[in-house]
Amino acid sequence: MAFKPQLTYKGRPLVRCKNDIYYGNLSDPYVIFMQVLTTKEENGVQVADRVHVTLLSTDTTKSPIERMVQQSNKNGLYSALEIGTIWLDKALAKKA
Repeated sequence: MAFKPQLTYKGRPLVRCKNDIYYGNLSDPYVIFMQVLTTKEENGVQVADRVHVTLLSTDTTKSPIERMVQQSNKNGLYSALEIGTIWLDKALAKKA
């Protein structure tokens, strides 16, 4: 049975495990890896404050360092998702 993500953003799967978030299809050449560095409380709810965003190659023959294509720190999950979407779209367009 194929994995069916419960959450998507702009048509791509969004999978979270604690403070790590993966965005994109693992069958594609690239995915976005986001790590929540700090959180803050807003209206009684913990929300992501600082997020480290990395464009990763899914090529497992490369070393972990070689797989990192681009990196940045963003304030807030929305900003991280937006820059991640831009990077992912550009990287996938180059591969096509």
